[in-house]
Amino acid sequence: MEQLSEHYADNVRWFDETLGAGRSCDMVCRDLQIGGRRGRIWVIDGFGGDAILERMGAFWLSLKPEQVGTITKMQEFTDRFVTFMEVEVSFDRDDIVTSVLLGKSLLLLEGARGAALIDAKEYPSRGVAEPLDGKVLRGAHDGFIEAVVPNMALLRRRIRDPHLTMEGMKVGTRSHNDVVLCYLDDRVDQELLEQVREKLRGIKMRSLSMGQESVSESIRPKQWYNPFPKVRYTERPDTAAACVMEGYIIVMVDNSPSVMILPTSFFDFTQEANEFYFPPLVGTYLRVLRIIVFLISLFITPAWYMMVNEPGRLPGWLDFLSSPEPASLDLLWQLLVVEFLIDVLKLASLNTPDSLSSSFSMLGALILGDFAVQAGWLGPEVLVYMAFVSVAGFAQPSYELGYAFKLLRVTLLLVTAVFDAWGFFLGSLGILILLATTKPLVGKAYLYPLIPFNATALRRLLIREPISRDNT
Repeated sequence: MEQLSEHYADNVRWFDETLGAGRSCDMVCRDLQIGGRRGRIWVIDGFGGDAILERMGAFWLSLKPEQVGTITKMQEFTDRFVTFMEVEVSFDRDDIVTSVLLGKSLLLLEGARGAALIDAKEYPSRGVAEPLDGKVLRGAHDGFIEAVVPNMALLRRRIRDPHLTMEGMKVGTRSHNDVVLCYLDDRVDQELLEQVREKLRGIKMRSLSMGQESVSESIRPKQWYNPFPKVRYTERPDTAAACVMEGYIIVMVDNSPSVMILPTSFFDFTQEANEFYFPPLVGTYLRVLRIIVFLISLFITPAWYMMVNEPGRLPGWLDFLSSPEPASLDLLWQLLVVEFLIDVLKLASLNTPDSLSSSFSMLGALILGDFAVQAGWLGPEVLVYMAFVSVAGFAQPSYELGYAFKLLRVTLLLVTAVFDAWGFFLGSLGILILLATTKPLVGKAYLYPLIPFNATALRRLLIREPISRDNT
């Protein structure tokens, strides 16, 4: 820890060199005459609040020598002549440099020990518009953005409780990203909270280049073979506020519009915010429908392949399912090819301009599908089943869980193709074992409240109950 020098000129020279004054075009610095003393201010262009700094600078230039003549400590100067609320005095050079790079304005004054750090930053950011990945049927249309301070304000606006705690820390040995833990200190599990703190403090990364995903990968258990997501993400403040009220922990990472919800279990993915804007009966129907459709999407193609692979397994009234139209490709390869083509269309739509993405995806699917059937490469039944699978993948809000189910569905299909019915049942058992052995980031278990069993918690996850008196 290197401390400030007693000499003003030495400090100015060191900060000019370290911060890149004259080397970096966005590092703005200016010399001032404050009450007959030399002063210098550093601020990153685009981070400093111009109006605030202009008003304070005009005030400092108007000070007379007799007003600052007796000041020997920067703390005394800030107490008397800095009207901005968010200001602190530091003596640690490294801490000061980090603060400037985070957007604070640095002020040095000749003859005053210490450096003033004025938090008058205004990060460039977009408006709190409705998130694209969390469409709202009914309810608030605001969403989180890339700046962590407005995100905290969005939660404060919804939870006006003194127990709401925003706990900040720095992560990244070089980037020093802001990470904020949000929770209600009278409802959160303190043991769980301490686990999250220890995991975040244990991150040894230079930077969080991928935002919350970098944090998640740094603290998740080392199970490379397990595709199930360990974290829920949301860009909706109403969802985050509801989770905080229920005792969950929200992790906000600067430069990321998504927040992490901890702890996360498998059954948490069965819930979706729009359900709570409908009556309990309608919300329960939507939740049950989502669960059923998503489970069907996992087993439908392996089960159908197993049934049609050997005639006579289906009852008579389902014989129409067991006789797919002949095609040039084997049935297994048809299913695998269409799985591949669906992902190709998804990737292509991501890199297509917004004005063309919808039409491009539709045209691509129609042209490829129709051509493949007309050419005799694929059977129409395969396209029907895979179209259902593709649509069902969007029935729940987690893309990570959707791709996890896709990988498991393909694996189950391959195992069924090799070992027939035994492969299907053993593969299904393997998926259950994988679920049961999945390690969560924090918390009891990934299958909680099924393992360990908690009937009340499981019922609340599977059934949309009326909002209780304490709004949890």
